[in-house]
Amino acid sequence: MANSGIQLLGFFMSLVGISGLIIGTILPQWKMSAYIGDNIITAVAMYQGLWMSCAFQSTGQLQCKIYDSILQLDSSLQATRALMIVGIIVSIAGLGVACMGMKCTTCGGNNKLRKSRVAMTGGIILLVGGLCAIVACSWFAHNVIRAFYNPYTPVNTKFEFGAAIFIAWGGSLLDVLGGAMLAASCPRKKQVAKYPSMGGSRSGPPSSTKEYV
Repeated sequence: MANSGIQLLGFFMSLVGISGLIIGTILPQWKMSAYIGDNIITAVAMYQGLWMSCAFQSTGQLQCKIYDSILQLDSSLQATRALMIVGIIVSIAGLGVACMGMKCTTCGGNNKLRKSRVAMTGGIILLVGGLCAIVACSWFAHNVIRAFYNPYTPVNTKFEFGAAIFIAWGGSLLDVLGGAMLAASCPRKKQVAKYPSMGGSRSGPPSSTKEYV
């Protein structure tokens, strides 16, 4: 049977990963203004996230504005939003399923084989949620890199990676690792011999080799 310590480690890694996904999704620092060229010295730093854009002034004042309309947003930003939300919801569901199948819980009765299969199912669901978040972060990062190296993009409107995307990346990786540990908790079936033993086939009465004249 699977080691309960591995299940606990995978559960807590997934729990920390989901927390990172939620924090990263809420924070507005998915991309920040790049200080290159004539934009090295500036009094305002711009941040853009999935839900709002913020301006941080040199005086320490932070002003944020939530996006007014979803339909006015870029399609890639809408897709990133959707994937992150789906990843969080699926991961939370997988964590709940895995919790019911762990050896240290009393849910699901005393059938250890069934509990291990439930934990494996929860781990697979966590893997799917983590992969959704990885795809969302990588897609967003690709768009930031493409716009940064686009020669037609004005220097003062170029952005680079912010802290939130790294938090979301780390959370998704922890989610995937924890789900993999839980998915590996399915026990292997014992192999049963398909053919009878040679001794059994020779269990007949011994034949006499004596010859009588």
